[in-house]
Amino acid sequence: MAKALSKSQLAATVAEKAGITKKQAVSIIDHLAELAYKNAKNTFTLPGIGKLVLVNRKARMGRNPATGVAIKIPAKKVVKFRVAKAAKVAILGEK
Repeated sequence: MAKALSKSQLAATVAEKAGITKKQAVSIIDHLAELAYKNAKNTFTLPGIGKLVLVNRKARMGRNPATGVAIKIPAKKVVKFRVAKAAKVAILGEK
């Protein structure tokens, strides 16, 4: 399996493609991440890639795998990433 792109590798690729410096590319990536964090409550979308969504999970009953004892898992908010259809098609290909 291939290694994931590091932040510096991503910045270098963006800088080369856009004709800007690596420092500017890092600044853009940081700003994009900051926007995603601030707007995740309202759904943050990256067109063609996917969107961050805040989801409320209901309380449920679970089981401790070590002892088998039933436990109550409380309700909580979680962040999910939903992949866009265009990204699925580009990565996996058409069915």
